[in-house]
Amino acid sequence: MVEEVQKHSVHTLVFRSLKRTHDMFVADNGKPVPLDEESHKRKMAIKLRNEYGPVLHMPTSKENLKEKGPQNATDSYPHKQYPANQGQDVEYLVTGVALTADTKIQRMPSESAAQSLAVALPSQTRVDANRTGPAGSEYRHPGASDRSQPTAMNSIMETGNTKNSALMAKKAPTMPKPQWHPPWKLYRVISGHLGWVRCIAVEPGNQWFVTGSADRTIKIWDLASGKLKLSLTGHISTVRGVIVSTRSPYLFSCGEDKQVKCWDLEYNKVIRHYHGHLSAVYGLDLHPTLDVLVTCSRDSTARIWDVRTKASVHTLSGHTNAVATVRCQAAEPQIITGSHDTTIRLWDLVAGKTRVTLTNHKKSVRAVVLHPLLYTFASGSPDNIKQWKFPDGGFIQNLSGHNAIINTLAVNADGVLVSGADNGTMHLWDWRTGYNFQRVHAAVQPGSLDSESGIFACAFDRSESRLLTAEADKTIKVYREDETATEETHPVSWKPEIIKRKRF
Repeated sequence: MVEEVQKHSVHTLVFRSLKRTHDMFVADNGKPVPLDEESHKRKMAIKLRNEYGPVLHMPTSKENLKEKGPQNATDSYPHKQYPANQGQDVEYLVTGVALTADTKIQRMPSESAAQSLAVALPSQTRVDANRTGPAGSEYRHPGASDRSQPTAMNSIMETGNTKNSALMAKKAPTMPKPQWHPPWKLYRVISGHLGWVRCIAVEPGNQWFVTGSADRTIKIWDLASGKLKLSLTGHISTVRGVIVSTRSPYLFSCGEDKQVKCWDLEYNKVIRHYHGHLSAVYGLDLHPTLDVLVTCSRDSTARIWDVRTKASVHTLSGHTNAVATVRCQAAEPQIITGSHDTTIRLWDLVAGKTRVTLTNHKKSVRAVVLHPLLYTFASGSPDNIKQWKFPDGGFIQNLSGHNAIINTLAVNADGVLVSGADNGTMHLWDWRTGYNFQRVHAAVQPGSLDSESGIFACAFDRSESRLLTAEADKTIKVYREDETATEETHPVSWKPEIIKRKRF
């Protein structure tokens, strides 16, 4: 097809030349101007050399020229007059490359581009001839003696090779070798609640921990023995959040009854209520250095409270759906919230306004955790676990593979990240590399339905040697590291695989 187009273009060019040459020697009245034969031949030779030298070397089929030259001289594009020369070994020379009827043209990046280039070649050659011819300089055939200027086809080839080499040179990032962590094993199951255990917190002295449940009670347990020490009643609906103050002997709780309570653990009584939320309160956290309490609610807001005066300092508005989790830190930004509107917001505590909104998640963000040593945090959603940098929420990496509704996240100083999901699975990750080194799915305890398999909350104790989970089978499970495990008995099944970094 390309050869036919080339041949057709050359023939058309010659015929138009003959037509224009004929018109040069015809007067306005249509009568020929008398010229001697020698002068006529000389002018024809000069014109053909100057204007059509680049194409005169291309042989044509004599039969076609004799048979169809005169009558088609006035045709602008006689497409049907030039069928392929089947069975003839006709050669064509295009910019120094010899082609025959049987030669296969090397295909360019696209077929249409190659055809367009082949059609454009004769006209481009004519332009080159016009540039050199009238000046009287000797014509040099492109491709024969002058190789300084690359042809259009070579330019395309070189451009393609450059792109390919650039792609080949760019090396995909690979996951570095993860730090080895011993596996965690279940060693205690604590029963006592009559409903789903929704929240858990360890007190600063590491002597006991507290849980809140759908049975509307708050229970305090001895951490070493796992025995029940105390039950607190007062909420009239599911208890969704508990936290123990490091600055005073107070316990704070919140629940689906819209209530936020402050318990004095010396008297085991409620001493303060914080009123203001219009719907269920899903979570709470204490500021590490200020007497400030932050709560988040299904009413799409988070509220900042003065612990002592019970006053609502700020109402953090901006989320468009329930706020599922909230975390506080001493550094800026001091408040981080995750919401069912799929966004994470970093807040200015003083102004009570949003600093940054992170919209990378595609589904509800139910869990946020801050690294205890690094200036980073992680968020959990059914689409991915994502790691971020403070203060502006710069994206670090995705931790993919926990394909479930992630309810809770916890991380220790050793770089072990734990994610607990609605289907009862728990994944353990290396924080730095995002390598998933262990997956746990504990059996549902007797007395619960098999479908009641879910982890609602998890937390490390203060020594970070024990991991506690609050689950849907009404139990608290305690895990600890396997002391007998070594890198030889539990090697890291790691390969330097290419990292698939997703921005969205």
